[in-house]
Amino acid sequence: MLRACWTHQAFVHWPYPPGEVQSLLPSGLLVDTFQGRAWVSLTPFVMESVSVLGVPLPHRTFPETNVRTYVRLTDRDGPRGVWFFTLEVANPLMLAGLSFGVPYHWADLRVRGAGPEHRYTGRRRANGPSYRLTVRTGPALPATDLDAWLTDRSRAYSYRAGILWNTPVQHEAWPLRRATLTDLQENLTRSAGLPPPSSEPLTHTSPGVCPVLFGPPRPVAVGRPRVVLKR
Repeated sequence: MLRACWTHQAFVHWPYPPGEVQSLLPSGLLVDTFQGRAWVSLTPFVMESVSVLGVPLPHRTFPETNVRTYVRLTDRDGPRGVWFFTLEVANPLMLAGLSFGVPYHWADLRVRGAGPEHRYTGRRRANGPSYRLTVRTGPALPATDLDAWLTDRSRAYSYRAGILWNTPVQHEAWPLRRATLTDLQENLTRSAGLPPPSSEPLTHTSPGVCPVLFGPPRPVAVGRPRVVLKR
């Protein structure tokens, strides 16, 4: 349905108590945890060569930034995915995703830098929440179990009109590099209802993945508790 490349990617990950994240999720989703901790990530990047149903999108290259967490269906053996608290995007045509509950917001975003250092800035239109961050890329390292857990997700969930939607996403494994966060000011997490992070983040960068393929959103059949009637 949609094809793109993700480039100039940064990941800033914070651990959270699971209950603080679970309280912000819709019915049908459980916060996923790694060694007992939930995680929330701020991920700025650039969308390139975007096409919908094979038709190139006008202004095909633009920045995007999301704040996300990691979830699974209420069934603990259900497929893992991501839940977006917000997606800031510089191309207003992407706001079409609102029809499936994808929380897009039109924003002024910039990505600048060359060599190992990149600076990302953004502010939602109408003087909304904002951020700025600067990262310095370090050496490539073999991905740890946590690195893979945070980045190897093949679906995104959204919620609208009482329906939980599942959008499949396919791409190669992220080529990750360790990174140093040299500057960060943001209130996107707070605007999403999250308390301020209480620890230093884990930071990655990546040159990107291409192609990234998005399937059509489909409604999720969420199981309900079985009711046993007594005679």
